[in-house]
Amino acid sequence: MSFVPGLTLARRFHDEVVGPLLARRLPGLRYAAGLLDGGSELLGLDTPRSTDHDWGPRTQVFVGSAHDVAPVRAALDAELPARFLDWPTRYAGGPAARLGTVHADGDRHGVTVDELGAWWRDRLGADPRPGMSVADWLATPTQRLAELTGGAVFHDGLDGALTAARAALAWYPDDVWRHVLASGWQRVAQAEHLAGRCAEVGDELGSRVVAAGLARDLMRLGLLLRRRWPPYAKWLGTVFATLPDAAPVVDGLAAALGPGDWAAREPGLVPALETVAGWTNDAALAPPVDPAARPFHDRPLLVLDAGRFAEALRATITDPRLRGRPPVGAVDQYVDNVDVLTHPERARRVAAAVVGPPGRA
Repeated sequence: MSFVPGLTLARRFHDEVVGPLLARRLPGLRYAAGLLDGGSELLGLDTPRSTDHDWGPRTQVFVGSAHDVAPVRAALDAELPARFLDWPTRYAGGPAARLGTVHADGDRHGVTVDELGAWWRDRLGADPRPGMSVADWLATPTQRLAELTGGAVFHDGLDGALTAARAALAWYPDDVWRHVLASGWQRVAQAEHLAGRCAEVGDELGSRVVAAGLARDLMRLGLLLRRRWPPYAKWLGTVFATLPDAAPVVDGLAAALGPGDWAAREPGLVPALETVAGWTNDAALAPPVDPAARPFHDRPLLVLDAGRFAEALRATITDPRLRGRPPVGAVDQYVDNVDVLTHPERARRVAAAVVGPPGRA
């Protein structure tokens, strides 16, 4: 089986198999279809290595009424072919199982069928079509937003409802954006002096650990400043490096995490901090702040003094629902646990516990 990028495979599977099948079996059916549910292919980052699990022809079908789910599933169960482009479409365990192991009974395939509103509530925790509240935005990990706005729509026969929902998730409202950026810079402010201090007492490993955390925060900030949803750890560096002006930051962070001692690594970290600080000024969300590094009190350590950027951003927030919130940002800025962030109901409960009940704030 030759490798076909996952989105290409899924689009062809819909256009050549699923769409014609539904038109023949259920003429007049109004539905939407696409691929939005996760996987490296949604970011265009799948490779032949990706085919060793969770792989094959698949698509998602969305209907406007729960009453349409069962007949669509029945039609697909009855008539989907066993293979497409030499990839099995039916296999043991369903779409989340290792593909290539064809099930003898052929009763599991890679096409899901859901009522659109119910799917949004399950995948996101809210239906975005009426609009996202402040609480909705801040309870949603950016990886989930990257998936839902990535991928592709193959067909939208629900009066554009699927396309409209994705458009509603395109980017934060400006005040939410300011709040999230300010919280990111606050994280940097709390740690930027620690890498040098660790090294000062001979703890180079601890210094690198702190620097790695700063690198992660800077890459996430950089993506947010360039209006790109940060993905999860596997693809964070890959996606960050695609930014057109990322090279100085990539080079600086590589030096900051390199094998040398702090004297060799600080000259990499400081320019990376200054560059992303400059991007913050470029975003014009707050009055510009001097992006030059400066000594940390009387110690021989250079820092950005990143709290200055956090304060400037917070000072320009006018939404009262955000002005009174603690400066913790979005849920994935203070939670780093896959089993929370991949379950919307858990992420929303954690967010509510940290900042108060969501309501429609």
